[in-house]
Amino acid sequence: MRVPVSWLTEHLDAGEIGPQELAEAFVRIGMEIEDIQPLGEVTGPVVIGRVAAIEELTGFKKPIRYCRVETGEDDLPADRSADEDASAGDHGPDALKTRGIVCGATNFAEGDLVVVALPGSVLPGGFAIAQRKTYGRVSDGMICSARELGLGDDHNGILVLPPATASPGDDARALLGLDDTVLDVVPTPDRGYALSIRGLARELACALDVPFGDPASLDLPEPEGEAWPVRIEDPSGCSRFVLRRITGLDAGAPTPWWMRRRLMLAGIRSISLAVDVTNYVMLELGHPLHAFDTSSVKGDLVVRRAKPGEKLTPLDDVERTLDPDDMVIADDSGVISLAGTMGGASTEITTESTDVLIEAAHWDPPSISRTARRHKLFSEAAKRFERFTDPQVCAVAVELAARLLRRYGDGSIQPGRTDVGHVEPNLPVTMPIDLPDRVAGVRYDRGVTVRRLGQIGCKVTVGTSDEGIALVTAVPPSWRGDLLQSADLVEEVLRLEGYDSIPSTLPPAPAGAGLTDTQRRRRTVSRALAAAGYVEVLPFPFMSAETWDAFGLPEDDVRRRTVKVQNPLEADKDQMASSLLPGLLETLQRNVSRGFRDLALFHIGQVVLPGAAPVRMPELGVEHRPGDEELAALEAAVPAQPVHVAVVLTGQRQRSGWWGSGEAANWADAVEAARTVGAAAGVELRVRAADLLPWHPGRCAQLMVGDWPVGHAGELHPKVIEALGLPKRTVAMELDLDAIPLPDGRPAPAVSPFPPVLLDVAVVVDAKVPAADLAEAIAAGAGELLEDVALFDVYTGDQIGAGKRSLAYKLRFRAPDRTLTVEEATKARDAAVAEAAARFGAALRG
Repeated sequence: MRVPVSWLTEHLDAGEIGPQELAEAFVRIGMEIEDIQPLGEVTGPVVIGRVAAIEELTGFKKPIRYCRVETGEDDLPADRSADEDASAGDHGPDALKTRGIVCGATNFAEGDLVVVALPGSVLPGGFAIAQRKTYGRVSDGMICSARELGLGDDHNGILVLPPATASPGDDARALLGLDDTVLDVVPTPDRGYALSIRGLARELACALDVPFGDPASLDLPEPEGEAWPVRIEDPSGCSRFVLRRITGLDAGAPTPWWMRRRLMLAGIRSISLAVDVTNYVMLELGHPLHAFDTSSVKGDLVVRRAKPGEKLTPLDDVERTLDPDDMVIADDSGVISLAGTMGGASTEITTESTDVLIEAAHWDPPSISRTARRHKLFSEAAKRFERFTDPQVCAVAVELAARLLRRYGDGSIQPGRTDVGHVEPNLPVTMPIDLPDRVAGVRYDRGVTVRRLGQIGCKVTVGTSDEGIALVTAVPPSWRGDLLQSADLVEEVLRLEGYDSIPSTLPPAPAGAGLTDTQRRRRTVSRALAAAGYVEVLPFPFMSAETWDAFGLPEDDVRRRTVKVQNPLEADKDQMASSLLPGLLETLQRNVSRGFRDLALFHIGQVVLPGAAPVRMPELGVEHRPGDEELAALEAAVPAQPVHVAVVLTGQRQRSGWWGSGEAANWADAVEAARTVGAAAGVELRVRAADLLPWHPGRCAQLMVGDWPVGHAGELHPKVIEALGLPKRTVAMELDLDAIPLPDGRPAPAVSPFPPVLLDVAVVVDAKVPAADLAEAIAAGAGELLEDVALFDVYTGDQIGAGKRSLAYKLRFRAPDRTLTVEEATKARDAAVAEAAARFGAALRG
């Protein structure tokens, strides 16, 4: 909310205090200050002028006017002759009393009071004004708009002042109050009362410990009958409805300048006297008002819910179909106002409106909030009603508005006042008087709690419980609907005393054993992947159900079973991920779209794996600590959240350059990334062929620890790549890190001092036999002497027959306690070939 400092301090007895001190006081009591905006600095002669004559210049692409403006007796420079001024277009006898100014605005007429920046003045932004020739005339100054003077953002026309506001030649800076400052205050959503001068001034009075003058302190006259018949049919949506009638209003009366200025600085455009008065009272007291044209109201007013199919055209001229949950104001003709949000066009105040009904009501905040969001009408009124308004200020608000219309619009306030409905008073809240001290860990001075609660408007009494504990009972004021429990009162005491007075003491860290084995493994895996050239990223943790369609998963795939988010950050991503690949591939695609071609990314994070049967989360109260059974029910309702690790690669794994053509990433790199993770986790992964979407069926490997599958790696399916917009041959790996058992110990590696024996073996097998399975058979047959087996060649051709292939392996043999002989190594190799022959029918290649 934009608040002029001059308006804010009008209700405070704070003496001389600057905008910076006020801003610091707001921050001290928990209110955010978004900006401190001094009005633009204006130097040099800026005066009030009266438009004496207007000449429309033709022959230009846009409207241009040459204006004679009265700016005082001594406006013209001493070295300028009357002949020179006459050449600018003025030939009257009073030439020395006016200046010729070229202006493109058309929203003013002869006789209007305007603000004129004379040559030598400098406007906000360093805009210097000088006499210059333009459009064939000499322009001796500038007629200013509100934005050019730093008063607001309105630049649709120049600033026209009401008649009799000032005289030509008067200093405009004093009249415009250009030395003022605007604070942009952002109260928390639960403090609706702070969206008003009244509420903010009261907060400052508490923060600065100065007297506060309540602008709502008006003497209300006793009503003499009703202003207009009103019937409330839904008391749950409207608990109070007040009307006041003004007749004989001068609809064309100008809004006084002081009011226009305040509205302008608060960011509200001046429209007409009646509308400006309702906006002014809303800003002053925090309670929105609405004005009806009485001649357009047909019969009694009824406050009710909308009926199915009813429609209304609000003041924005867009017809809307109403919802049965909407609160409305209706007469015999139907709905005439969307309650608490926006009035209807049928009863709008016009320039001919002389008979006006001013309405103030107390609406149910949740109902108004739903209506505003349903119809996308986020008006200033709805913003306040959905945050709770003071129900006791309704009559005061309409009375203040009526008096302003009587004073500035010559209206007559009718003696009757309609005031229907009943508002229940706020319930008292009782708490131990030392509860704020115990919560803050600070021993406040005696009487602080009672004094601070009294400052915010509570009626406070002090008593003693049966156990002899000192208690304080506070009845919250009508404008504080947020004070419902003792914690709310504690917060008020603490923030008004200053959060900075609460000491910040770090608790001592308990002695421990450092990182757990799981934490240590996770960090080791992260370092290993980073050392292998992968870059860690943090993808968006939520996903869309459409991703599974892009993956081509069948409807019964277990990965489609996810947990939905009730209030997603993005509407199309409302599911918690059961795999890391969707987020990681989205990050990959985003980087590719921004020009990156060679990428190797990884992420370690939790996934959410709900069970087959939905588990309902138990609802627990706050009156006591949950018992063991309740905690067990909570834990049972939380789905499994194992830690996964995933990588994605695309482009060149080894970049090309003068040293060579490089090497593109392929499925083997994804498998090698899995081996890197396994080595860092202290296990050796077994690899076997698999077929699982979203991987390519012929280039997918299943990762296993022993006989237990822990993940998959390989090249993504071409259809998945096309659906997600990924580069061709993109590869990925994902495995369940929590499924890998933690090693019991960390034995030191044994390094043999004896030399190895290196032998090669090439065997011919069926082409469908996986190379990894054959290597496993060779290792099993070779026994303990075999230290390593590695595939180094694959051959297919006519020499070995159709449907066959030759696989060549390098074997490294070593004995831990002696130098191994070639005969022993050869015997172990022959045993390895025999095992391969027994399992897969392998034969030595001739």
